[in-house]
Amino acid sequence: MGVSSRSAVAIHALTMLARWNGKSLTSAEIADSLASNPVLVRRILGSLRVAGLVWSAEGRNGGWSLARPAAEITLHDAYAAVEDGPVLSRHPHPPSAECEVGRNIQGLLEDEFQAAERAMAERLGRTTIADLVRRVLEAERRLPVPHRR
Repeated sequence: MGVSSRSAVAIHALTMLARWNGKSLTSAEIADSLASNPVLVRRILGSLRVAGLVWSAEGRNGGWSLARPAAEITLHDAYAAVEDGPVLSRHPHPPSAECEVGRNIQGLLEDEFQAAERAMAERLGRTTIADLVRRVLEAERRLPVPHRR
């Protein structure tokens, strides 16, 4: 199936929640940052809740919060919570057994694709949401201060 935008939305939402840790955010506030629809954000947050990464409270002061410290949530955790299936798409149907390439390509590609997917999981597992918050804040400090009137 391949990676959808759900991973990026999930990581964005988790980073926002970590940035304003201690303050619950509504799905509308997160959606504003994403320039997206709150319904889409709620769907993603629901998957993150099932994975134990966020929790929500209803009511006047309700909203979404991290369920674990940001330093304990990796990008791979977010990816795994919202994506299903392999990262790299396989053949939609078996290739021809009448062709030497067709007879052998699936097994060869499977080895390569599995190695690539393991490498991606390992790389995403090295970066935490806390790392992203730190990098966001560093990037913000480098921006020029806007002129005030």
